[in-house]
Amino acid sequence: MTEVRLEPMTEEQYRAYRELADEQYARDIAESGAMSYPDAVQKSAEDFGRLLPKGLATPDHFFWTGYDGETEVGVLWLRIEQKADGLNAFGFDFRVVPELRRHGYGRAMMVAAERICRERGVVSIGLSVFGFNTGARSLYEQMGFEVTAIQMRKRL
Repeated sequence: MTEVRLEPMTEEQYRAYRELADEQYARDIAESGAMSYPDAVQKSAEDFGRLLPKGLATPDHFFWTGYDGETEVGVLWLRIEQKADGLNAFGFDFRVVPELRRHGYGRAMMVAAERICRERGVVSIGLSVFGFNTGARSLYEQMGFEVTAIQMRKRL
């Protein structure tokens, strides 16, 4: 199995990530059919601003870069917070470098993320995935994630 080590994201990596993530999130929202691209761009800016008011230094939010040797293979963004049943993590973003997808890095990054969460005493990890992202959905199901909600819509 491929192994990935996760290292805390640097400020420089975070700036590059945010530029890419803002745009990708807007495209994903629009591709999902939830709203028009211009509205999705606005939503993306609002969501990132609300969730990360202090950027990389926002409390309870953690960013890692995944490496295979010296090669950057992906990024991971988790929020870890206390809830009634203990520490819970939520994965806001999990991405593998596009040209490295389908080589086991996604699974390896998830295993590394689970290890970090267990070490911190996290009792569960949640995430959201766009319906059209069948590859990610399949990976998450294989990794033991269960569906907790489904949003649907019909165009008229």
